Amino acid sequence: MTSSDTVDEIDHALIRATQNGLPLTPHPYRDIGLGIGLGPDDVEQRLQRLQDIGVIRRIGIIPNHYRLGYRANGMSVWDVTDDRVDNLGFQIGALHFVSHCYRRPRHLPDWPFNLFAMIHATTRDEIDTRIADIASILGKECRSHRVLFSEKILKKTGLRLPKPKRCGARPCSD
Repeated sequence: MTSSDTVDEIDHALIRATQNGLPLTPHPYRDIGLGIGLGPDDVEQRLQRLQDIGVIRRIGIIPNHYRLGYRANGMSVWDVTDDRVDNLGFQIGALHFVSHCYRRPRHLPDWPFNLFAMIHATTRDEIDTRIADIASILGKECRSHRVLFSEKILKKTGLRLPKPKRCGARPCSD
């Protein structure tokens, strides 16, 4: 591990400051930095370094689709030819109604699906229309598919660090 791979106390403070999400303000990095004594550029650079060394996988939004009016949410799973799955996955992932699309290994004989695409819509009929749109793109490269509809929202959280122990007004050292 090099010094650039070391996670220091400032990184821990940054993770704690962002573990419930970025502030919904015009300048979130500035606002985070104010709370931990960093400038916005330092916040951005540290988050990028933490991502580069694998401490943080990604930074992205986690919308509550139900609150946005999308009541029909389905994970579509597709059995696509292996030599075309990556190219087709990029095409499907670019569709405006697909929030995320990725390749997964098959688990034969019970699970032949290797391409997954999450679709959000206001009704199941709209999901059916969007499934037809995907099927037309995949064409003969797709052997079968299913749609697994969401029934409830699971709690979505990111990296969590425990709060530091305190001895009076200062952090404790173990």
